[in-house]
Amino acid sequence: MDYQLPPLNWLRAFEAAARYNNFTVAAKELNLTSAAVSHQVRSLEQHLGFQLFERLARSLRLTDKGRAYLPSVRRAFEDLSASTMGLFGSKGRQSISVRCTAAFSISWLVPRLSDFMQKYPDIDVRLYTAIWTEALSQDDIDIDIRFGDGNWPGFNSQEILHLPSLVVATQESRDRVLNMALEGDKALPQDLRCVQIMGCEGRWQKIIEERLNKINIGVTLTVDTSLSALELASSGMGIALVQEIYAQPYLDNGRLVKVFEEGMEYDESHYILMPDREMRAKPESLLFKNWLVEQAKNQFDDS
Repeated sequence: MDYQLPPLNWLRAFEAAARYNNFTVAAKELNLTSAAVSHQVRSLEQHLGFQLFERLARSLRLTDKGRAYLPSVRRAFEDLSASTMGLFGSKGRQSISVRCTAAFSISWLVPRLSDFMQKYPDIDVRLYTAIWTEALSQDDIDIDIRFGDGNWPGFNSQEILHLPSLVVATQESRDRVLNMALEGDKALPQDLRCVQIMGCEGRWQKIIEERLNKINIGVTLTVDTSLSALELASSGMGIALVQEIYAQPYLDNGRLVKVFEEGMEYDESHYILMPDREMRAKPESLLFKNWLVEQAKNQFDDS
């Protein structure tokens, strides 16, 4: 099959020059002379029939065609690099920094992480947890895993998990709440409440109105993590609305039960975020991203 591809060294010269907007700096990375890189880029332009750079006095600037071509070239190098490392290993130890919320780390990622470590023993993983991931510096973070609408400026995001939220409680709290709803009891229970998670304000009111017969139960306790909400619910202090993947371990060990069998559907999902940098993504980061996608797919296949 004729792929009609330009020579690989021309594409490497173009990608490096586009990252630095400079032939001289690109030449140092490629162990070539500046003249050689310039010649290879010129050869690529002649092959394609389009100018890829505007030559300025002290730098380069991508043309519209160059800007449109760059993502495909960069993605091809990234995929090839990740595949090579995945199949043949890396030269020396590599590391990646992954950041996610504590709830996602404990409930979903950590139980699966040994699979990645076994497949890629030469890659060290630095796992950071945070309550509000957006509040931390992006320096040295290769992959973020966040829950939201997928719109984070400065990142390329890919959805991996879209699951319902569940209302959970102890068996005793569940029975009390459902009995109150069935009987239309409007008395305010002093020892039972809705536990609200920051960022999800307003959802309890709709649940109380539509599923709990407008019972007089207060939303009087607000926490900043799903883990806190789950621990409060399991201690009998209230009912909690949390993502299914966070609640599942508590359901499995019997500490909590579902208040309603069906879940609540919201627009938010879990996403993998990689910084939208000019430089190519590290191959080990791409391997971890691909592994995450596969793990999420396996969860749906097994369910």
